[in-house]
Amino acid sequence: MILKSKSIKCLKLRIKRFVMGFKCGIVGLPNVGKSTTFNALSKGNAESSNFPFCTIDPNVGIAYVNDERLYKLVELANPKKITPAVVEFVDIAGLVKGASSGAGLGNKFLSHIRDVEVVVHIVRCFEDEDIIHSEGSVDPKRDIEIIDTELMLADLQSVENRLNKSSKQARAGDKHYKEEVTILEKIKSLLEEGKSLRTVDFAENEMELIKELRLLSSKPVIYVANVAEDELMGNEYSNIVQKIAYQEDAPMIILSSKTEEEISKLEEDEKKEFMEMLNLQESGLDKLVKTGYSMLGLMTFFTAGPKEVRGWTIKKGTKAKEAAGKIHSDIERGFIRAEIISYEDYVECKTEKQAKEKGLVRIEGKDYVMQDGDVVYFRFNV
Repeated sequence: MILKSKSIKCLKLRIKRFVMGFKCGIVGLPNVGKSTTFNALSKGNAESSNFPFCTIDPNVGIAYVNDERLYKLVELANPKKITPAVVEFVDIAGLVKGASSGAGLGNKFLSHIRDVEVVVHIVRCFEDEDIIHSEGSVDPKRDIEIIDTELMLADLQSVENRLNKSSKQARAGDKHYKEEVTILEKIKSLLEEGKSLRTVDFAENEMELIKELRLLSSKPVIYVANVAEDELMGNEYSNIVQKIAYQEDAPMIILSSKTEEEISKLEEDEKKEFMEMLNLQESGLDKLVKTGYSMLGLMTFFTAGPKEVRGWTIKKGTKAKEAAGKIHSDIERGFIRAEIISYEDYVECKTEKQAKEKGLVRIEGKDYVMQDGDVVYFRFNV
């Protein structure tokens, strides 16, 4: 990212944090770099120490989406305040073998995963005698299998509990529960075969039940191979993670949590220089945030003016009236219309006034489906 001095000055202004509730949960075995990665993501203060269960209650932090479009709008509008779009990350304590049976407070930790939409699985891909590995050695395949097994065992318990209740209703002749029992038995069989539910294609009615039960192994996964600082291009361990991710059709990112934590503490100019020295076009964390954003099915619309340039996070397919409610409930309630300029047109015209003169401002109603990059002004009356 290359910014003009005006933009750099603007970026130093106070940025208001805004939680949208779209959560990615960071999981993995103890001492794989979860809390260090979390600290770098959110510039938070999650404790990071060389012993298991350092993180007991989940830390929650906000990571900004590094969107070039926001910075371009900043250059044009020169606002007093800048607020990027965000993704919420939850740092969940390290799981261990037997977590589904309560080992290492596992039941509590697993329950935290139920509240996230995407799982970020940090896998240790570095050797370091000073950092204890809970299993005694570095083995990405084994470590991934441990986490997957615990998620599936926890799901199996949930399915069996529901199956016991639904079977009673089915025996009483309830058609709905008969269908539910059929689905539950299918899911139970898959879990007993050791198949993570995210790797299986389900019918719509089956997915509805899976979502209702908040089954852990059904959640999409981003694999993160945490390597040593001098192995940012990957190593034999990250190659193993890449192969597993490929087989699951899951995204995979290589980063060094220590390096990313260092980068996160630098000013913009220093960050650019440091990344050039490391031959990095984009930080691993920027890739992670953008991947999480995409997997959550999110997109950004903007509001731009002299007071603030802001990226607003919404689900793809959101209509204009609902998007207005992201700014304030009164705007949604009193919605009249949305005045929209595409990002490309805004940048070409440089100001809203010029866009209006060229006839590039569209008037849209409440049922307009928002598009990624829309620059919007909502008209309302309450």
